[in-house]
Amino acid sequence: MIDSSDSGRKSNPARPGAEPPLEEARLRQQAIGVKLRHMFDEVVNEPVPDEFLEILRRGDQRKVDEDKA
Repeated sequence: MIDSSDSGRKSNPARPGAEPPLEEARLRQQAIGVKLRHMFDEVVNEPVPDEFLEILRRGDQRKVDEDKA
C-alpha cells in the first residue's frame, strides 16, 4: 500500500516550515533598521556637552573677529 498524502509536496527536512532565505534576510534587515533608528534617536536627543558648545562659541567669535579685520 502506498501513502499518497505527501505526493507533490516539497519539503525541507533540515528546516521544516522554514521561510525562504530572502524573506528571512528582509526581516532581519528590518529588525536591524528599527534598532539603528532607535539608537540614532537616542543620540540625537542627547544634550550637547557644555565644553563642545564653548568650542563652537570660540570658533564663531574668531570668525566674527576675522571678518571685522
